[in-house]
Amino acid sequence: MPPPKTFLSTLGLMQRPYLTLCLAMMFWAGNVVIGRHAAGVFPPMALSYLRWLFAFLTILPFAWSDLKADWPIIRRHFGLVLVLSVTGVATFNTLGYWSLQYTTALNGLLLQSSGPLYVALFALVLFNVRLTWGQALGIAISLIGVLTIILQGDFSALLRIEFNKGDIGYTVALFIFGLYSAVAARRPPMKPLALIAASFGIGSLFILPLFILEMWSGRVTPINAHTIPILIYVSIFPSTLSYMFYNRGVELIGANRAAPFLHLIPVFGSVMAIGFLGETLHLYHMVGYALVFAGVVLAARKPKTT
Repeated sequence: MPPPKTFLSTLGLMQRPYLTLCLAMMFWAGNVVIGRHAAGVFPPMALSYLRWLFAFLTILPFAWSDLKADWPIIRRHFGLVLVLSVTGVATFNTLGYWSLQYTTALNGLLLQSSGPLYVALFALVLFNVRLTWGQALGIAISLIGVLTIILQGDFSALLRIEFNKGDIGYTVALFIFGLYSAVAARRPPMKPLALIAASFGIGSLFILPLFILEMWSGRVTPINAHTIPILIYVSIFPSTLSYMFYNRGVELIGANRAAPFLHLIPVFGSVMAIGFLGETLHLYHMVGYALVFAGVVLAARKPKTT
């Protein structure tokens, strides 16, 4: 008897890797904006722990049957599930929230544009998966597009940028996410809900001691009408949905072809700023968007077999 279809699979969404990857990047762009805003409201360990705890509790009722069915697979591949949980959930996000307290949005977006390079590095070192010329060219073109948007067409601004400890932390976080992305392509043969539920639960346990230490130091987490909507957003969209969509995209087309989609995060971020914050659309936006989309399309193409 075939397993019951979920709402997303009924729509055919989970068979469309380009769409799922675009949605994941859009939600993660919102997370960067929210994370920078929440830096003045939430202590970083509190935001990270509560995000993953609420995400785990939200998805658990839907994933319970899949977790029970896949429990033998989880035990057999626990080391791999642990790596995915520690890198993609606990370390990357916690270090990212901490770094956003000290770095600027400009620096964060600049550093984020290096994400595909770390994915390619780990795919090569761990699994001997090399970038094709098309993928390398696509990453380069989309990177130029990202820089065009962030620097507002003035590339000399790169010489005036100053980096601090937040930038170092954010770079390390992206480096770790590169490891997660490469390993996610070799994920255990588990149902998607079972995998992300296990990752969220294990990842939140690793963040818990840091959360306790933060509270012990006197940094109290406010729970009020301002912080609850933030928790709801980060628990559902950039957590449950984004990781489900990203993992599925990597599963279908591979880590190297999925990685250039990370360059869409600053694109979506700038679109949000224009749409919701009233910023003005300029020519450099249009040029940058065109370069990013052209590069992503080129890099995501299926390479010819030899």
